[in-house]
Formats: sequence, C-alpha cells, structure tokens
Amino acid sequence: MTLPADLKAPAEAIRRARVAGHLGELLQGRLGPGGPLALVTLPCPGLGAEAIRAPGPLALDQPGAQLLTRPALCDLLACAGAAPDGRFRLTLDLPPGGGAGASTAARVALLHAAGVTDPATVARACLASEGASDPLMFDRPERLLWASREGRVLAELPPLPPMELVGGFFGPARRTDPADLAFPDISDLLEGWGAADLVGVARRASLSAARCLALRGPAEDPTAALAHGLGALGWAIGHTGPARALIFPPGAVPRGAAEALQAAGFSRITRFRIGGA
Repeated sequence: MTLPADLKAPAEAIRRARVAGHLGELLQGRLGPGGPLALVTLPCPGLGAEAIRAPGPLALDQPGAQLLTRPALCDLLACAGAAPDGRFRLTLDLPPGGGAGASTAARVALLHAAGVTDPATVARACLASEGASDPLMFDRPERLLWASREGRVLAELPPLPPMELVGGFFGPARRTDPADLAFPDISDLLEGWGAADLVGVARRASLSAARCLALRGPAEDPTAALAHGLGALGWAIGHTGPARALIFPPGAVPRGAAEALQAAGFSRITRFRIGGA
C-alpha cells in the first residue's frame, strides 16, 4: 500500500495496524435477569479497520466514515498511556453502525499503530472511549465470553468447530447505546457450549438471534427464512446492528446463496470460513 503524501516519513518511523471486525454475534444476551450483558463474537477476517501512524503533531485523517474526532483520539491515547502525538490515517472496510465492530476495530487499530498492544490496556481504553466494546483486541476473540459493557473476559471458550458463512447487512445502520441492557437471557444457550458440534453451535446461535429479534425487532427479518430455504444449519445476527450471517458446514454453501441474500435486500455480501484449532 502506497502511503499518502502527507504521511511520508522514514520507513522505520511508520507504524500500521489492521484489526478484523465481526459479522454480528453467535450469542448475545443477559446472564440471568440481573446478570451482565455477554456475547460470543462471530469474527469476520475480511472486514476490518486499518490505521497508519507517522511522526508529527496529533492529527487524524479519515477518508470515509468519520468515527472519531481529534479530541476523542487524544483521550483514547491518554487512556492507554500513549503519547498524544502522531499523524494518523484511519480507513474502514466495514460499515459504522453495522453490528460489525467498526467502533472497536477502529480504536484497536489506532492504539496498535500507536504501539499499545496489551489487550487489557486496549480494552480499558476502548471501554472508556465508547462505553461498550467488542473483544477485537484479543487474538482469538471468538474464544471468549465477553462482557461488552464492562470490557472484561467472563470465561475462556474452546475453539469453534470449522464452519463456512455467507452474510451481509440487512436494514439501516444502528449505533450501539452503551446504556441499553434490554436483551433476552441466554444462560441456557451457554450450557454445553464448549462441547457443542457445529449443529449445536448453529442451533444456539439461531435461538439467540430469534430471541433478540422477538424482543428488539425488526419484525420483518428474512434471515431465518433464508437459512431454511438455503439449507443452512443456522443463522446469526448483529444483536445491535444489521449484520446477518448464515452458518454452513465447510464447502456446503449452495450456489446462488449470495444472489438469494441480495434479492432479499442484503448489502455487502461476504463469504468466509472460521473455526478449528
């Protein structure tokens, strides 16, 4: 990637970082009526945020979606113990408000470009900056039960079974409200999660998605019908945004799946594989 003219500097002085986002969550909800809001993220390696930092006074260029102001970047760096300087450029290939982790991925990428890579430090800074966060500062975020409003790991999970997904975004963008805790209970869906095969994971993800839609809407969501019609094992959603995904065994996505999603009103169709040791 060629650097823009305003970020030219000696190669050793340039730092860049890319952080993958996610395509909704496999699970998200309360752990009991008074329990924390917890999630298991659905990582999507093809979506993410990239930050480049060059020496100089603090500046932030965002050629696209404007996620952070310069004062917000200054506060983020200060929360992480990083010097409030450097010329940053932030680019996204995931939509803000899409339920794909744009806010967290952007902040993690900026902090990594600033040289802050300790996950716990990054998590604290992201939580202070946005009030809620996804676990994208960790290497294998799907292996964590994550308290998104507290920025902490509730439990470590085993690897997901191998799976292939096709999905995209259905409906308008919705920014996450950190004060919003109106989610269904998913305590029962976590029982046996570590021992579940792909069928079990897909079934639990579908139940989490269906409960969320029943409580929070939108009412006319086509994802369950698409999953049934295309022979998917299950489906997942962005519980606070329009991200949607259908879950298949590896190599089992049928021909025409992307076209079916597009015909149903999905945008930015993507296909990817995750899971395994």
